[in-house]
Amino acid sequence: MFGFRSHREHHEPVGHAPVQGPPRRPARAGPQLTDSRPTTSCLLGVSTRRVEKLAAALGVTSLSKSQVSLMAAELDEMAEGFRSRPLDAGPYTFLWIDALTQKVREGGRTVNVHALIATAVNAGGKREILGIDVASSEDGAGWLAFLRGLVARGLSGVQLVTSDCHQGLRDAIASVLPGTAWQRCRTHYHRNLLTRVPKSAQPRVSTLVRTIFEQPDAGSVRAQHAQVVTALEAKLPQAATHLDEARDDILAFTAFPREVWRQIWSNNPQERLNKEIRRRTDVVGIFPGRGAIIRLVGAVLAEQNDEWTEARRYMGPEILAACQKNGNQPETNGVGVTIEAIGA
Repeated sequence: MFGFRSHREHHEPVGHAPVQGPPRRPARAGPQLTDSRPTTSCLLGVSTRRVEKLAAALGVTSLSKSQVSLMAAELDEMAEGFRSRPLDAGPYTFLWIDALTQKVREGGRTVNVHALIATAVNAGGKREILGIDVASSEDGAGWLAFLRGLVARGLSGVQLVTSDCHQGLRDAIASVLPGTAWQRCRTHYHRNLLTRVPKSAQPRVSTLVRTIFEQPDAGSVRAQHAQVVTALEAKLPQAATHLDEARDDILAFTAFPREVWRQIWSNNPQERLNKEIRRRTDVVGIFPGRGAIIRLVGAVLAEQNDEWTEARRYMGPEILAACQKNGNQPETNGVGVTIEAIGA
């Protein structure tokens, strides 16, 4: 109950003065929350202040340490169960890998770490988030441990990995998934190429590069790539050389049926997922530890994976079967070059 304690009289030589006692403190809320909305709000990227307002609207005037621990334990259980589940819906024909930079407090200072995330298409044609881990850097050791963990949980049948061009990641793919083709994300490559071109020439170069990916078949794609390289040689030799050297990296998708080209030639599907993750992690800003990153991002990924399970197929089973068949037949014309061949 709010209010003041009963009046007391203070005796002075000149008379009696009534004095009010200090106000009583409002009673704290009980140790448990019966409503899951504060926890859900954390997953939706709602700030701490807004969560407190929501709790107040539910009749909780303050959040105790036990209540915060209860919410954290609920998210930890969800994230850990998701990260350690067996990957038994394979073969996973196509795999997309990316990393998100996050800030975390370690050793009394704020440092950057990387949240490694992998998604794939399972045998049923549904998109599936395979795992998440946190590494200090995007070097080979972090990627190697991440991919080995996925294989230990059941990852198999991968025919193509799409990612950005990190040498450590490429080496890890070659070591853990031998014989798997690698597709360099065309979107990331496009941005990288434009940094080697004067600003005035960037619109023209962008248009030329896009024509490579607008061709109807694999032979036409490679022929158009050669024509674009030739067109750039006279005035933009550095860009022409860069594009020519990246040919096998950015055209690996042509080894598979045209129906799946748009899904596998870039990391754009993963980027849309990353945008949703950033929307939630930006609210936090700096995480208190790596476990907090896994707690929030892992829980968000688990929720997204459940939505994909209920969504329509991302690819048809028949197309995936054809991709598996094509992947088991080595090409002799340079299309679909594996990591080992690229590094040779």
